[in-house]
Amino acid sequence: MKIYRSFEEARGIRNPVVTTGSFDGVHIGHKTILKRLKMLAEKYNGESVLITFEPHPRKVLYPETAGRDLKLINSTAEKLCLLRKESLDNLIIINFTREFAKITSEEFVRDYLHNILNARVIVAGFNHHFGFNKEGDYRQLWGWRNKYGFEAEEIPEQEIEHETVSSTNIRKAIREGYIQRANAYLDHYYMIIGKPENYNIQETRGMPDLMKIPVTEESKILPSPGIYAVTAVADTATSKAMALVLNSDNDNQEVLVHFFTDTNVFVEREISLMFHRKIHGSVNLSEEKIPDRLLKVREEIAELIY
Repeated sequence: MKIYRSFEEARGIRNPVVTTGSFDGVHIGHKTILKRLKMLAEKYNGESVLITFEPHPRKVLYPETAGRDLKLINSTAEKLCLLRKESLDNLIIINFTREFAKITSEEFVRDYLHNILNARVIVAGFNHHFGFNKEGDYRQLWGWRNKYGFEAEEIPEQEIEHETVSSTNIRKAIREGYIQRANAYLDHYYMIIGKPENYNIQETRGMPDLMKIPVTEESKILPSPGIYAVTAVADTATSKAMALVLNSDNDNQEVLVHFFTDTNVFVEREISLMFHRKIHGSVNLSEEKIPDRLLKVREEIAELIY
């Protein structure tokens, strides 16, 4: 996957089949769009292109509330990891500013998708809006086809067992600790990517070795506090592990991990924690009996098949 940081840098892509959006979570609905992009790119002897924005537009447009209200399923690093797995040809990451937000929907299509990229096909997800005040939609794209020489296609809303798949529903499932439900919506494991750091406990009291996983995306949504069965992955190294979410508030996020194999294998390496299910409710590490409880949960997770 080629990554560009401006439209000009991406000029020259062959017969671009383009879509735009945040794609937070890269969930099953997003994957349906990406699958269609790849099919159309093959049909037109072109390349698939996703245009996304950084920082998230709400952080720019509503900075006074974004810190409190904005919840993201993925950090940028996590989203890139997921998009690479989808075999996307090109990713264009545009620096989102207040000036860029003033661009109308037609200016966006004319000046960037047509004049610079020369888009062959523009694909829009269900109910997708774009441009100043979100005035642009699929009906406008359809109306501009002949004017700007592209094809337009809309992807219908996706469902799993008659439940609508949306980032909102996924965030709700994660926030409430229903990881298996969130994973079904996502079509992959909810993840946290980071480099383990030492975690100091004043009195170990037989406590299992715990490392801290820094949460670098300040707006990332974490599961409800508790103990989770996870898989830790670093390049080719994998291990069953136990993740402790101590606090899921944006201002004080804290995630600890206990690896079931040699901890040194994962130190100073970027790891992905893949969440499977919640095993235990919230814990207080200062409780007298917490070491025994953690060891018991560790045994329970070790016996799970996942």
